[in-house]
Amino acid sequence: QVQFVESGGGLVQAGGSLRLSCAASGSTFSINVIGWYRQAPGKQRELVAGISSYGTTNYPDSVKGRFTISRDNAKNTLYLQMNSLKPEDTAVYYCNAIPPRAVLWGQGTQVTVSS
Repeated sequence: QVQFVESGGGLVQAGGSLRLSCAASGSTFSINVIGWYRQAPGKQRELVAGISSYGTTNYPDSVKGRFTISRDNAKNTLYLQMNSLKPEDTAVYYCNAIPPRAVLWGQGTQVTVSS
C-alpha cells in the first residue's frame, strides 16, 4: 500500500518561495503519473502540477511559470518548487496519483502566503 507524506509548507510573504516535498512509501511502481493538488478554504481541490514517469510535466495557467514539479525516483520523492507566490496560492497542498486515488490522500502541508 502506497502512502504519501507531504512537508515543506509554511508562512511566506507574497513574492516569496517554498519547496514542498512528498515522500512516498510502499509500492509506487503502479503510479505512472503523479501530481500536486491544493485545496483552499471553501474551494474544491484542484490539480496544480503533474509529472509522468517520463518526466513530462503539466501545469494549469494559474501557476505556469511559477511552479515547477520534479521527481526523484531513487528517493521516491516528489517536489514542488513554488516561486513568486501570491496570496491566492494559500491552501493545503497534497500529492496523489493522476487521476487521484481516494486511499492515497495524506494530511497535506499548509501553505500560507501573506500580502
